[in-house]
Amino acid sequence: MSQHESVGALIRRWREHRRRSQLELSIAADVSTRHLSFIETGRSQPSRSMIGRLCDELDVPLRDRNGFYLAAGFAPPHPEHPLDDLGAARSAIDLVLAGHEPYPSVAVNARWELLASNRSMSRFLAGVPQRLREPRLNMLRATLHPDGMAGQLANPVQWRTLTVRRVRRQYERTADPALADLLDELENYPLPDRPSEDVPGDHTDMVTPMRLDTPFGRLSLLYVVSVFGSPRDITLDELAIETFFPADDATREILHQLASSEEAAAVSRGGG
Repeated sequence: MSQHESVGALIRRWREHRRRSQLELSIAADVSTRHLSFIETGRSQPSRSMIGRLCDELDVPLRDRNGFYLAAGFAPPHPEHPLDDLGAARSAIDLVLAGHEPYPSVAVNARWELLASNRSMSRFLAGVPQRLREPRLNMLRATLHPDGMAGQLANPVQWRTLTVRRVRRQYERTADPALADLLDELENYPLPDRPSEDVPGDHTDMVTPMRLDTPFGRLSLLYVVSVFGSPRDITLDELAIETFFPADDATREILHQLASSEEAAAVSRGGG
């Protein structure tokens, strides 16, 4: 967002990004088309409540909403706290991650940058080189980069297609230029030099598993995303908890065995 954009220009840009006409938006936000036109051209200034209604209808992320209020001369209403300062929300995140053991789970921001993970996911990420962890580990980069986990993917073509689709959806929602750069990066990664399997059926995030050939055996994992309802903090608005569930009995058994072995080793070290 340009620091010099007026609030009207921001409203128009987001309305066009959402592919909505002035008539559609004015009806949804309960404002006359004439008044909306005046706001977009700068002939009228919106009130705080009007900005809130328009942002709600346009599904503007909280980070960008603050820019609307600042452009209109109002104080931004949405705070942004570090994850560790979120109190009960941080505790809830930790409980979800821990409760998902022995299955992998992470908390990420809107760009898929890692914020927190459980032990199971940390085990899978252990082999990701340091240069892919700076300045912050990106889960999609770690999964699809040739030096990351891409060599373990049994269905890399299929999984990259699904991942690219997810990034496009996120970009449509947020209009974040960094996601456009990430999308271009992911699409240009070379594919592993080996045959790529395809999981039969509809290719959607919910029903297509990630298949990994690991030192522990073949893992087949289904992917689910959870978000916070009605967040008022920017960090929470951009945060998602990504969980992986075993798609077959063999994967379930391997994950439980790994967790049991790790716990036994920890007990042995403590007893020594």
